[in-house]
Amino acid sequence: MLKARSDIKNGPVSNEELVKQLITRDLFHLKWDLSQLGNNFIIKPPENYDKNVVRASMELKRNEALDKNKDWIDANLHLLKANLADGRDVLESKIIPHIEVCENQKQHDLFRLCRYYWSSPYSDYVGRRIKLLIRDVGLPNNPIIGIAALGSPIIHIPERDDFIGWDTKTRTDKLIYSMDAYVLGAMPPYNYLLGGKLVSYILASNEVRSLYKNKYKDVITHINKRTASDLVCIFTTSLYGRSSQYNRLKYNDNILYQAIGKTKGYGSLHLSDETFAAMQKFLSEKKFIVTNKFGDGPIWRMRVIRSVCDMLKIDANILLNHSFKRNIYCVPLASNFKEFLLGQDLEPNYYDYPLNELVDFWKTRWFKKRQEHLEKNNDTRLRLFQASKFMINREFDSI
Repeated sequence: MLKARSDIKNGPVSNEELVKQLITRDLFHLKWDLSQLGNNFIIKPPENYDKNVVRASMELKRNEALDKNKDWIDANLHLLKANLADGRDVLESKIIPHIEVCENQKQHDLFRLCRYYWSSPYSDYVGRRIKLLIRDVGLPNNPIIGIAALGSPIIHIPERDDFIGWDTKTRTDKLIYSMDAYVLGAMPPYNYLLGGKLVSYILASNEVRSLYKNKYKDVITHINKRTASDLVCIFTTSLYGRSSQYNRLKYNDNILYQAIGKTKGYGSLHLSDETFAAMQKFLSEKKFIVTNKFGDGPIWRMRVIRSVCDMLKIDANILLNHSFKRNIYCVPLASNFKEFLLGQDLEPNYYDYPLNELVDFWKTRWFKKRQEHLEKNNDTRLRLFQASKFMINREFDSI
């Protein structure tokens, strides 16, 4: 439970009071329970977050990002419109995916524009990163089907580490052979045709693994002075519970995305950027500096929040331990990925997942059935979608 004073006055407030009010507002959005004890409010988290509550909170953070970057988005939206397809054209396409690695500024701008479209707030990873545009070369303008990105894995996730069997020493040595898929999904109009599942299949392909190997083949690790271009496993998470995108994704009787547990819900995703900015201003007013070295990322953000909580006599463990729990998925790329990540096997025994075969499997298993479903239910969203009228700030569509 968190305590907050009830004697909030009207009119201008101090930075300290503003931080308290903003924290309280964020928690109210998450349906935390409120009761009063003397001059204090007692705010208690729910046992579990309802999916709609999480979505509403993500939409709030998304709108913050859109407002903050409105000028840039307005100035560059024409670029994305020119790289999307009309729904009528997609109906005639053979859908031939091509993987394009983001290297120049135009590609990175396209990726960024796509990322702003989704419900979850935009964030980026430090360290190793590879961003991908998935295009449909079955149409003349090679429109974007979706995007994906791999980033350096989070150092410690208890559920993941238990699943592999890592102790701290082995994890430190072998973590570099895995990556996190921190972006993965489809853009309209392909999202109406289960394009998110297609992008999920593509990420497990031999071709993505080869792109990764080529990108990092000459990179030497700082500690062990060795190359680490072998990617044997990908991890990703789903924010809204069981993921319809990853559910039942199989190929040759292998489950591509294996559900391995849930995170503890430790983090700051449930606190708005406005609240965090107020926290920074409050610390600055108090001449309290929380250093932010390159690579600190989320760790620095939580140190800021902890420092503010200490000053305000708020239990930071309660506040930070009641963020959103994510479902964790593992994508094994080798049959002996666990043995390799535990140091028991010296070489990975990779699965053979050719891109063209994965795409053909998706078309047979998912694409054709979705087409039939749209026609049967007279769903016109796909057919009526026009790239020239696309707006990022429009309410997002489900993948």
